[in-house]
Parts: sequence; structure tokens; C-alpha cells
Amino acid sequence: MAVQASLSQWRHFVWVADLKSFHAAAERAFRTQPAISLSIRQLEARLGEALFEANRKAVRLTAFGELCLPRVRDLLEFHDRTLAEIERLARRDSGRVTLAAVPSAAARLLPGIIERFAARYPSIELSLIDDTARDVQHRVMRRQVDFAFTSVWETDSRLVFRPLTSDRMGVVCRNDHALANHEGPITWDALRGQRLIDNGTTRLLSDTPGAAVVAESAHFFVSNMISLTAMVEAGLGATVLPQLAQPVGHSGLCFVSVEEPVVERRLGLMSLDGQALSPAARALYDVIAEAFDERDNDIDSSGTGDATNG
Repeated sequence: MAVQASLSQWRHFVWVADLKSFHAAAERAFRTQPAISLSIRQLEARLGEALFEANRKAVRLTAFGELCLPRVRDLLEFHDRTLAEIERLARRDSGRVTLAAVPSAAARLLPGIIERFAARYPSIELSLIDDTARDVQHRVMRRQVDFAFTSVWETDSRLVFRPLTSDRMGVVCRNDHALANHEGPITWDALRGQRLIDNGTTRLLSDTPGAAVVAESAHFFVSNMISLTAMVEAGLGATVLPQLAQPVGHSGLCFVSVEEPVVERRLGLMSLDGQALSPAARALYDVIAEAFDERDNDIDSSGTGDATNG
């Protein structure tokens, strides 16, 4: 049967052994000497062995006490170290968080927010995984990440989605493409007869006029953004993408807005319903939400722009 001794009793034992004095140990513990003596007697009674020799002139460990001392030191050190780490986690002074995000959000929206997070919580380790909206959602469902910044691939009651912003669906094409020379936004009907390259984001067009147009005009399907961009640059066709997903650093490409109707992709924070985030993950979650709240407030106060457009 395990010995039912408290940590304070073990600590009293170490202090008496180190200081070689019940009186000094009592001062360190802010207790009276009789209280420390009683604590040691109770510990010895539970162990069934004496820890200190019965000697009024000096405080000496018994052979059993000598064997116990290094082990008790290890026990107390482990306890104190573990408790300190738990307290650091609770204060968000340490920890680890894994975030999944769709590539457009990872590249266009998150860098500045992550910079703010790193400045505020320098000891928290952050891993960022970018993937398609479908695979990001699967990662959340499988608990492979703490939460995600993404769009909803498929509605699921087990998920909680907090929308933060949105961007308009449009066409990405070469600057010399016929659609690029159109004055102002185009309609979905304007895509008929054009050679299109389908990709995973066209799923967002479901139940809109654009879905049938893309289905009729798509000649290729490419899910990888690097390959998709290369094919558009090669003149193999135009593609439908959210505005934030427009390739950056490709001066030969342009984004053309599509209206009638305007189709938008909602982006936000996705997590499992009922799963409490760790303090580190909650810190990142709050920083991301805070950044978009500030952005909306800035737009509202200036009276310009649209808070929902990415």
C-alpha cells in the first residue's frame, strides 16, 4: 500500500536534513518547531521507519533516511518543475500551437498577424500548415491541428466556424486575354465559350449561375496553385479564384471581378465543437480575431471600403 504522506511533510524532511536543525527548518517553513517535529513523526509513522536518529545533540539521518533523501529531492524537484511549467502554460509563457490555413490566407492575411502574436507571446512555438480547404477541414476533424483559418468546405455539425472576412470570386487570366480587356466587372455569362481551368475553389460556386458556366467551359482540372498559375501563364485558359488567391508577383496576370451575382468566399476560424483550446492555441485564436475586429473598426470609423472584402 502506498504511503499517504503529503508533499509538505517530504519537504520538511529535506529541510531538516539539509539544515541539520528542526528549529531552522521551522523558520524556513514559517512553522513552529513542535509543528515540524510532529510532521516528521507522522511521516516516520506512515513509513514504519525512522528517518532521523534519536540524538538530542545533533540531527543525523538514519541509514534509511540517507537512502530516502536523494529520492525525495528528485520527487520535489519534479513536482516543482512540473508545477512551474503548468503555471507558464496557463500564463501563455510557453506552449505549442498548430494552425492550418488555406494558402491564400496563409500568404496574404496571416503574416502580419503572426508577427503580432510572436511579439506578444515569444515563447510559444507555432506551426503553420497550408492546405486546400477540404484537407484543412479534415485536419481539424482528425485533431491534427488546434484550429484553422479557412473557408468551409462542407457543412458539419461537429465544427464551429467563426467568419471574419470574405473575398469576391472572379477570374484570373493573362493580361492579353479577352476577359482582361473588359471595362469593369463581367458577368458569369461572359465566361461562356472561354477555355477555363477548373480548380478546387470552384466548389464555392455551387447553387450560383457560375457553376453551370464553369462546368460547361472547363477543359482542365488543376488543384495545385503553382501548377494552376503556370498553366494560366502559358495561355492554356483562365481560372476562377477568390480575389485573395490571385497569384502574387505574377505581373502578367490580372484579376477580373465577376458580378450578377457577386459570389463571395467566407474566411474565418474553424474548430471542433466542444473541444477546449489549449492556452497557447487560445492566445493565437484571440490574436487573429482581434486583428480582424480592429480592421472592421478602422473601416467603420473611416467610412470607406467594405469590411467584408479581402
